[in-house]
Amino acid sequence: MKTYRLYFIDIVRAFAILMMLQGHFIDTLIDPIYKDSNFIAFRIWSYFRGITAPTFFTISGLIFTYLLLKANEKKQEQTRIKKGLRRGFSLLGIGYLLRMPFLGWINGYFSTYFLAIDVLQIIGLSLILVILIYILCFKKTYLVLITTLFISLIIFITEPWYRDLSIEWLPLFMNNFFSKINGSVFTLFPWFGFVSFGAFIATLFYLNQQKKIFKEVAIATFISLGVFLILYSSSVLVFLSKLFKIELFLAAANYNYLFTRLGNVILYFALFYSLEKYLKHPLILKIGQNTLSIYIIHFIIIYGSFTGIGLKHFFEKKLTPTAVIIGAVLFLFVVCLLSFLYNKKKVFIFNKIGVVLKNLRLK
Repeated sequence: MKTYRLYFIDIVRAFAILMMLQGHFIDTLIDPIYKDSNFIAFRIWSYFRGITAPTFFTISGLIFTYLLLKANEKKQEQTRIKKGLRRGFSLLGIGYLLRMPFLGWINGYFSTYFLAIDVLQIIGLSLILVILIYILCFKKTYLVLITTLFISLIIFITEPWYRDLSIEWLPLFMNNFFSKINGSVFTLFPWFGFVSFGAFIATLFYLNQQKKIFKEVAIATFISLGVFLILYSSSVLVFLSKLFKIELFLAAANYNYLFTRLGNVILYFALFYSLEKYLKHPLILKIGQNTLSIYIIHFIIIYGSFTGIGLKHFFEKKLTPTAVIIGAVLFLFVVCLLSFLYNKKKVFIFNKIGVVLKNLRLK
């Protein structure tokens, strides 16, 4: 069978991480007086910023599950599962590490805020859950397909039930995965729903990409489904509420940001998949392949991980729109450059270690 490289995945990842970087930079540093919905530029920026996190979670589930299924095809699934578990736990660890105020601890200031959950912890735990789903489905591709879609739909529809959830009897570090009351930026629900839907899309790609005109059909389906979710998902939920006399559907329809955001993500997929041939530039692909180091570096620079001294310390809520736009462009350039330099140095060091170990074995 011919092996297909889905370049659009790296393109979407590159777009998502750059949007995340500029979103954090602008939101943290711009003067609040400019955060006015009366400004059309702010409304547009705010809308597209709201799609960034759903895109990041969905593409994470897509790429991990696709690689897992391809590994199964090559009889290398155990290696991929072990690698995925290591990746998941390392993301959990890095997520906590970035929030640890070591300088504050040295000065005798202690706070539980470092236990707040952010994007890395949710992605890490989600990857572990995807592996668990894969194993519980007996590694059957069609069962994975049905299960991941079902999980996504259930998480999105039941959002009113857990919107204000706080499981106080759980230890704080566990409760933070379900509640934002203690400062968590993201929680497992609803965000695992996007990861699970990404896994669903990955399974569809794996099962069908060998078929003729698959790409054309996939793009058309993305466009149709994306438009449907944005324009009609609320109406469908209202209809189901009346049909089955279930108030939950109506409650979900009245605050239907999950299905509409998913529709936006799917339209992104349609756009970048259709333009894949023109956008698979080495620089774009390299950004998409280095999202973790880019995220870590940007977090340290803006929020001052470990020391508490970052751009936020000096410029929080002080910049004008002109200054913040120019700053955001420079920030993206510097962070990506530092990421490339870091990964180049890391490869050099690992190669040197490999040579040393090889020489030791020869002796």
